Amino acid sequence: MQKIGVFVCWCGSNIAATVDVSQVAAAAKEEPGVVFASDYAYMCSEAGQLMIQNAIREKGLTGIVICSCSPRMHEATFRKAAQAAGLNPYMVEIANIREQCSWIHKNKEEGTKKAILLAKAAIAKVHLNEPLTAGETPVTKRALVIGGGIAGIQTALDIADAGFEVDIVEKSPTIGGKMAQLDKTFPTLDCSACILTPKMVDAAAHEKIRLFTYSEVEKVKGFVGNFTVDIRKKARSILEEKCTGCGVCTTKCPSRKTGNEFNEGLDNRTAIYIPFAQAIPNIPTIDREACIHFKTGKCGLCQKTCGVGAIDFDQQDEIITRNYGAIVAATGFQTISLERFDEFQYSKSPDVITSLELERLMNAAGPTKGELVKPSNREHPKDMVFIQCVGSRGESCREKSYCSKICCMYTAKHAMMIRDKYPDINVHVFYIDVRTPGKNFDEFYRRAVEDYGVDYRKGMVGKVMEQKDGRLLVQASDLLNGQQLLLQTDMVVLATAIEPDKSARNLATMLTASMDTNDFFTEAHPKLRPVESPTAGVFLSGTCQGPKDIPETVAQAGAAAAKVIGLLCRDKLLNNPQVAQAKERLCSGCSNCSKVCPYGAIDYEEREVLDHGVRETRRLAMVNEAVCQGCGACTVACPSGAMDLKGFTVKQIMAEVDAICR
Repeated sequence: MQKIGVFVCWCGSNIAATVDVSQVAAAAKEEPGVVFASDYAYMCSEAGQLMIQNAIREKGLTGIVICSCSPRMHEATFRKAAQAAGLNPYMVEIANIREQCSWIHKNKEEGTKKAILLAKAAIAKVHLNEPLTAGETPVTKRALVIGGGIAGIQTALDIADAGFEVDIVEKSPTIGGKMAQLDKTFPTLDCSACILTPKMVDAAAHEKIRLFTYSEVEKVKGFVGNFTVDIRKKARSILEEKCTGCGVCTTKCPSRKTGNEFNEGLDNRTAIYIPFAQAIPNIPTIDREACIHFKTGKCGLCQKTCGVGAIDFDQQDEIITRNYGAIVAATGFQTISLERFDEFQYSKSPDVITSLELERLMNAAGPTKGELVKPSNREHPKDMVFIQCVGSRGESCREKSYCSKICCMYTAKHAMMIRDKYPDINVHVFYIDVRTPGKNFDEFYRRAVEDYGVDYRKGMVGKVMEQKDGRLLVQASDLLNGQQLLLQTDMVVLATAIEPDKSARNLATMLTASMDTNDFFTEAHPKLRPVESPTAGVFLSGTCQGPKDIPETVAQAGAAAAKVIGLLCRDKLLNNPQVAQAKERLCSGCSNCSKVCPYGAIDYEEREVLDHGVRETRRLAMVNEAVCQGCGACTVACPSGAMDLKGFTVKQIMAEVDAICR
């Protein structure tokens, strides 16, 4: 019989306001095997942990139950406290009476009743717990950063500067991401390229960083400290070691009808192209869907004009397998599709553009060399209307419920830059409310209003209509004055919502990382572990986790790098001892368990088994405990019940159910 201690935490008023903690402790004390039960205001505090350690020593406890918050929050804390008092850390059970009880019940009587049941279940499980010992595995001292935007670049640079190897995998032909498309950045209005391109050069030149551009992660196996990743390096049809980046081939290409992605489709590019002048690597890529040679077998002008013979039409995709100790997701964002926002005439009028398209129009390297003109007729606009929150903060199925966070500031930036360069243009901004939560952000917004005379109107735009003379008519409401407005304008700029990059969902599946309902990666804890994924060894950087501006993204990139460095500094990691195990007499060797194992931890071998006096050779499942992460998928898939999980055996789970039902 175990000697069990039960410790009920108040969590301040978080638990105690909805659960009668003294009643829970009293009820637990009546359970078989419980020799000590108490409650305390903050069990995770030093005094609370000391109370637990003293009880373990004085009462000779062989197992303890902590009735408190989620195991994700403080299980490690309580295990360390128990271990310091001489108790095996896996003899600690957590009864979650906060998230699963006090936070979801308003009635104290009901909450108390449920808390008692959860405590009884945990006590029943502890009776069947066995001391477990963690093993060790070596750590591969190399990190993988998926995404080559400012978040990925900064993360890689910080890790590399600490002396560890880093690979950056970027799906585009160049690193740089969305920031490379920007003209200026808020609130300082400094040149985006002047900030970003030196970092791109640093990343390419760093001896510890290896770039895999025009590449995608194909497959991820393994676990923290020992990931194995297959990278598909897509065929550029260019021999990188020969190409000098002279660009002659791009000038000779006759295929010039493909929309230029870097300029948001505002102009066209050739089939063989370099995304932009500062691209890294600065070598061309052949778009096989647009190339005449790949479509008809003819042409080949680029190959004929290349003086170093760098064009290779027969080049194939290459799969590169590399080992990593940590993985950082930095997949970034994209703007939402405006297909379902026809009221703004985006698909019908070329003079209705998005903010990112305006960014390219105002960029000196953009399609108009930085001159602000109407896309329809290249004339100088006299009136412009900005519409905020297009697709953000909505409740309908076409909209995102969250705030995209950056739109208010970049609209203030655009309005200020336009009024500064073209004082004759009247700028109107329609907004729900203006959100400026960063350092110097509110001052920046007020400069736009007070110093540059930007007309901010609190109200919604209902409709944009194209007039016969080519101008646009904006129908809107002014909520402060209680008026309906009809504004003639030359251009309309939509501040569209942002969403996670479309590659994020597939990547999360490969990494077994969690995502929220909007497909942003979920952090392990929003306050205490904001750059860590719940999957050990996977870290988050930038807008793959949620909308962020550039300063916040760079700060998070540094934080993710610090976490990775802390991991790679270790030579060995402790394994989770709560792993699967196969019962020889029940295993039929059907392979169902190995098929569902996401870590490849289960193999098979022929072994001699003595079953009911009969000795025979059988095909049996064998679990590699160094690889198994204790997810439990195999225990569910096993049809004969041969697979079990240490620390979460079927007997233990059934004992918990029985304790609740009796």
